[in-house]
Amino acid sequence: MEKKNNKIVYILVGIVLLAFPFAAEKVFNWNYGVLLANFMILYIIAVSGLDILFGYSGQISMGHAAFFCIGAYGSVLLHEFTGLPVLITILIGTVLATLIGSLLAYPASKLVFHFLSLATIAFGEVVYQLVAQSPGNITGNFTGKFTETISLFGFKLNTYTKYYFFSVVCMVIFLIIKTNLVRSRVGRAFIAIRENSHAANGMGINVRKYKVIAFATSAFYTAFAGGLYAHLVRFISPDTFTQKQSVMFLTMLLFGGSASVGGTVTGVFTVQFLNEILRSAERYQLLIYGVLLLVVILAFPGGLFGLVKQAIKKVKTRKEANANASAS
Repeated sequence: MEKKNNKIVYILVGIVLLAFPFAAEKVFNWNYGVLLANFMILYIIAVSGLDILFGYSGQISMGHAAFFCIGAYGSVLLHEFTGLPVLITILIGTVLATLIGSLLAYPASKLVFHFLSLATIAFGEVVYQLVAQSPGNITGNFTGKFTETISLFGFKLNTYTKYYFFSVVCMVIFLIIKTNLVRSRVGRAFIAIRENSHAANGMGINVRKYKVIAFATSAFYTAFAGGLYAHLVRFISPDTFTQKQSVMFLTMLLFGGSASVGGTVTGVFTVQFLNEILRSAERYQLLIYGVLLLVVILAFPGGLFGLVKQAIKKVKTRKEANANASAS
């Protein structure tokens, strides 16, 4: 019965994803809504990467905007200086970020929670300063850089709707990979390390190796999302990749609920929705994120998605109890 219900949910989600851009653009004349949907999809990919790192392997990152930045600038600069197709430069920029993430993870894997968070903040600041004050002004510094859109076999993704469908395909692929990864032997090693790294080491798990794998995988996801972001908005500047962006990613993850696909989707949708409502209070965004994090940590550490799951479980338990009482 549960599997049947899951299939129905997947079908309904698929219908909504397919119908949304046509409804938004043609029926409601809401082109901005399609752009917002694109942002949400890219954030789901980025935050899924952070979830692999934090939710499953138990490693905190307060500087994940750095990988988003490397993916974006890496693709844009590679395309500018080599003339390679945008999709290829996105992949190369993503691989570059993955290698950097691996190099960072190797020494950082020995740091405990609060020291690791400080190290990632420092890393994020280093990357930000490099693109803001680049040698020879190759990144455009604070002036920023205009970018090209993605072209697939001559078919340009030059509208938000075209880009949306490509982004949806990418998101589905990344979510499937994530789901299979966390269910695999590697995923079980991540969870063992998260629960107790010393016990995991005693069980024969190479803790440092799997921490590096988690960090590299997380960097890959977030950098790929950064590359997609750069060629969606067609303009990038350092202001996009500040500490505020890293805090936003973490807020999305914790507010929705870590270690689940549903939590990631819920967190991204909720925080993005709040961003739009509170757009006039943009200067207070960090304060708002801080309050949200406090509420989540203190009131419902499992996040909104966890809260919904608990409520559904209670309803089912009550129904079963009533059914058993009626039968007796």
